[in-house]
Amino acid sequence: MNDGTVTAGRPVLELEDARATIRLSRPKQLNRLQEEDLRELLTLFDVVESKPAIRVLVLTGEGRAFSAGYDLSLVAGSAATEQGQPKSAFEAAVNRLEDLSMPTICRLNGGVYGGATDLALACDFRIGVDTAEMFMPAARLGLHYYKSGIKRYVSRLGLDNAKMLFLTAQKISAQEMLRIGYLNSIVPAERLDAAVDRLAEILACNAPKAMAGMKRALNEFARGELDEAAADQRSRDSLRDNELIEGLAAFTQKRRPRF
Repeated sequence: MNDGTVTAGRPVLELEDARATIRLSRPKQLNRLQEEDLRELLTLFDVVESKPAIRVLVLTGEGRAFSAGYDLSLVAGSAATEQGQPKSAFEAAVNRLEDLSMPTICRLNGGVYGGATDLALACDFRIGVDTAEMFMPAARLGLHYYKSGIKRYVSRLGLDNAKMLFLTAQKISAQEMLRIGYLNSIVPAERLDAAVDRLAEILACNAPKAMAGMKRALNEFARGELDEAAADQRSRDSLRDNELIEGLAAFTQKRRPRF
């Protein structure tokens, strides 16, 4: 008998060659996230980033939804409210995902709801099934969303789209998600793995240090927090790096570079 209790099913990490995959694994609860899931995600992000051989991370869910977001029964009174106190566990996990040095892909196997919309948005790319939908219910619930999530929505989707999603609290389709730039592409379910594999292979073949530095600069620029001196230094350093030597050699020899 199901009494509504969320059963064990923490995120699962799979490693294969240059690719890591993290799967949210509570399909019966639409991969609703618990506090222990957030702690596990932070641990898995550290594990993935500690392995130089991993060049790309794919985040996905099991079952018919990507995720129903954070368990709403844990929201009220759970976040720190006093100025200067730490961010919520959910916000910390999402921000950590956005700041991972490697490129990240969200494989949206189905609907994405609540805070999970921000979790997916923190990935660099989002590929979804054509039956996907998204729903940000904060206004309907009386919840003021955390500021880093609002900033991410505005910087990645634009002010008008962010207002439409947050203030109307209306569900939108995969086609609308594509139109506003939330999804990079939509495909039928049977082609989802092939589309994700294709992008993951492209990213895994590029120069990891150059990608990490440019990703950091792009994210900082989008947030209005660009460290110009650090970005300039990384650019100068790349001119003397073995990545550039190998990249130019491969280009001249018309072969795939070996980074």
